[in-house]
Amino acid sequence: MPYRVVFWGTRGSIPTPGPSTTRYGGNTPCVALRSDDGKIVILDAGTGVRPLGLDLHTNGQGPLSVDLLVSHTHWDHIQGLPFFAPFFGGGNTIRIWGAKQADRNLEAILREQMNPVVFPVPLDTLAAKLTVAHVGAEEFQVGGFTVRSKRLRHPGNTLAFRLTPLSGGRAFGYATDNELGPGGNYEVSSTWRSEFVDFLGGVDVLVHDAMFQPEEALRFAGWGHSSNIEAVQLAADAGVRQLVLFHHSPEHADQTVDAMLEQARGAAHDLGCGIEVTAAHEGMELTL
Repeated sequence: MPYRVVFWGTRGSIPTPGPSTTRYGGNTPCVALRSDDGKIVILDAGTGVRPLGLDLHTNGQGPLSVDLLVSHTHWDHIQGLPFFAPFFGGGNTIRIWGAKQADRNLEAILREQMNPVVFPVPLDTLAAKLTVAHVGAEEFQVGGFTVRSKRLRHPGNTLAFRLTPLSGGRAFGYATDNELGPGGNYEVSSTWRSEFVDFLGGVDVLVHDAMFQPEEALRFAGWGHSSNIEAVQLAADAGVRQLVLFHHSPEHADQTVDAMLEQARGAAHDLGCGIEVTAAHEGMELTL
């Protein structure tokens, strides 16, 4: 099954609009997968989900059916959700998938986000039909894809997703907010690295956290993020065809991301792995 991947938000931590981020964008994480038959799967609901929702609302044909996979509920990954236009369209169906956070259900977290003390429209008053489901270790199916998840090295219960078309086609990996270096104390196994390489093995496109430059990754060990070079090494180990650097630091202007991209491409060349390395920017489209 052919499908398109469109990047609507690529920044981490906090939106960063302004002249220094015009090329890579300032919206927080949101990526959409759309198949030729109209199925829509969204990865994360940072502020990038707002322009995506407006596009779906304006250009959609009839009621929308949308699946949204939430990697975790840190603010930058859900802060656009209350402004997602399809929420307010009668006849639309929205299915949200994600992990529990400690003893808190995902739906309870989203309800708190839209509590009237912080947002004027409660979750219960949405016009769309909404369901919220927890993701476990088992495979599940959404929007024409088989989905597998894997816990990442990041504070909280944070998930990577691997999506493979049910009818056959290229696999897509999404792993934002992940610390590949030795820092941090996370609830993962001692063999997590090899398990993660197996989980990603052979994906055609991997979108991976590359928030830090190498020296920053050392300085901010334990923050739950990776360097551009660490992402390249992971992609090489997993036999990835294309690596997309993602979750750009709010402190990094376009020129810094340019330099990190060139550094990552140099690392891939030195490894001799043949990986195509790109840096995610808002509006970027990939066809798989």
